[in-house]
Amino acid sequence: MQEVTETKKQSFLSGLTGQIIIAMVLGAVLGIILHNTISPEAAQLFSGKIKMLATIFIRLVQMIISPLVFTTLVVGIAKLGDIKTVGRIGGKAIGWFFTASFISLLIGLFYVNVLQPGVGLKLEHVDMAAASEVTGKTQNLSFDNFVEHIVPKSIVEAMATNEILQIVVFSIFFGLAAASLGETVKPIIGAFDKLSHIVLKMVNYVMKFAPIGVFGAIAGVFAIRDAEELVITYFKFFGSFLIGISTLWVILILIGYIFLKGRMTELLRRITGPLAIAFGTTSSEAVFPKLTEELEAFGVKDKIVSFMLPLGYSFNLDGSMMYMTFASIFIAQFYNVHLDLGTQMAMLLVLMLTSKGIAGVPRASLVVVAATCGMFDIPIEGIALILPIDHFCDMFRSATNVLGNALATSVVGQWEDNKE
Repeated sequence: MQEVTETKKQSFLSGLTGQIIIAMVLGAVLGIILHNTISPEAAQLFSGKIKMLATIFIRLVQMIISPLVFTTLVVGIAKLGDIKTVGRIGGKAIGWFFTASFISLLIGLFYVNVLQPGVGLKLEHVDMAAASEVTGKTQNLSFDNFVEHIVPKSIVEAMATNEILQIVVFSIFFGLAAASLGETVKPIIGAFDKLSHIVLKMVNYVMKFAPIGVFGAIAGVFAIRDAEELVITYFKFFGSFLIGISTLWVILILIGYIFLKGRMTELLRRITGPLAIAFGTTSSEAVFPKLTEELEAFGVKDKIVSFMLPLGYSFNLDGSMMYMTFASIFIAQFYNVHLDLGTQMAMLLVLMLTSKGIAGVPRASLVVVAATCGMFDIPIEGIALILPIDHFCDMFRSATNVLGNALATSVVGQWEDNKE
């Protein structure tokens, strides 16, 4: 028994998840030590350099996302066979995504009103200049821009900028056209299928760099942030956020057990690695290829995974949705801007629409929050209030996005299996 336990322990430590957890701890320890021993200027310089490790890892992943989404989605739609099947599965997917988004927004709305983390809060030395990077992007966030953002004017441009939603739109049209031509395009679909497997093989090489990327990301943050000061200053905000995100996790996992029964335990085990990577790098995009592999290994048909995951990364960001209502009303509370229930529900519906399809935008959640604040006469510079703690919130919401997409794909996959 002891030998088995030792073997499991060694397996965990040598596995990707164990390596990432070790990298997180080492990164945090190094960052805290340097923060307390070197000058702020030196710490800032170190942070910028060490974060390059995380940047390199994320760029390696981004390098393969566009070809992976395009090839797998086209092959998936071609395998689904016809517009009727695509429409049926797409309808289930969109229904799930919008329901999950609405629940996530409601949870954020509930906890920020009950716990009121922004009421009576006193924050000094708020860095307004740091918020300009985010608030500067809000001028481009409008309904017209949202519609234009969905439809690509060039698939090459969409792939070059990793606009997942635009790639999805082009791939759906391409896949449906290929499916309608039947046997004549089989060689092309076969070539795309082989190409997707080559890209997935690249994933195995890229993921070996994940612990180093996580180490760089964590060390860089702790080197310039005073952990103790952040805990004291933002205790109520971060504590309230964790209560909300924990509630969302409980609901998602319970829903998983309702639909998947005992298989939900296996799903959670399989996505532990992707969850850890998303948590450490604050990027749910970084685990897209690995999550594809794990869901197929879990038993979801490749055509369902190929169709659902790209859609999910554009429409199903549960953790980000919960954070958006929470952060928007937190800022209103800080500035004593009263929002009645009707106004808050209108804000919820605005967030439901404006948040779709911007996963590729850096600090996308903050951009949407800033734009929403502007619409409801909440001081847009309030974004500066949450910037110091946003990285840590982003760790949790990125992991939550991964859980939500894994669950949605698995449940829709099971529905289709039962139908067949």
